[in-house]
Amino acid sequence: MNILVSNDDGVNAPGIEALYKALKDIAGDISVVAPDRNCSAASSSLTLQNPLRCATMDNGFISVNGTPTDCVHLAINMLLEHDPELVITGINAGANLGDDVIYSGTVAAAMEGRYMGLPSVAVSLCGKALIHYETAGYYAAKIAQQLRECPLPANQILNINVPDIPINQVKGIKVTRLGARHRATSMVKTQDPAGRDIYWVGPLAKEDDAGEGTDFHAIANGYVSITPLTVDLTAHHRIEKLKHWASDL
Repeated sequence: MNILVSNDDGVNAPGIEALYKALKDIAGDISVVAPDRNCSAASSSLTLQNPLRCATMDNGFISVNGTPTDCVHLAINMLLEHDPELVITGINAGANLGDDVIYSGTVAAAMEGRYMGLPSVAVSLCGKALIHYETAGYYAAKIAQQLRECPLPANQILNINVPDIPINQVKGIKVTRLGARHRATSMVKTQDPAGRDIYWVGPLAKEDDAGEGTDFHAIANGYVSITPLTVDLTAHHRIEKLKHWASDL
């Protein structure tokens, strides 16, 4: 199996190194193409106003002065001799649960792989200490192997969240839906050295929809969460009702 690995934490992040090590034994070839800096919350942004430049590092990883989506797009279109059989992004330094997936560069990079016609998986480590990357790597490798036998549908990716605990403490795997957070209202206002107002996005909002069956609930109870995400954002169930609504405009 040939695998393309990327992330949003940057090419030097510990998570991408852990993912590479975990996949070495199951992959015939692994290509790592990742941003040259931390691009967390970059979502699906592409770099359109500036050229992209690549540099090959001593460990063979390719660094790109672009976003996570840039990296996957560039790798598949220009850098790799053959399309990979699987795109895996991560291991993200922190959770991508519920609403987080809208902003996540890790999830967006996996989405880009799916847009390019390839099965894709995003992997995140959930916790504050962020110590047990090997746990997330272990489950990333298991899931990659399973996808050989049971491929993903053409319109889906998998969003994997792994609790930051030793492998032997993980209770199992739960297939989940996305939960939701409260409306984020926390921002920090301060001033720069010139006395001008500046603003920082504050911490994530607390969980709102986090009951049984959600990704939040699985992680909180020591399980790995696997959430299938659809690439097609269309609310198909609303189309017919909206046709009637639109006819009155």
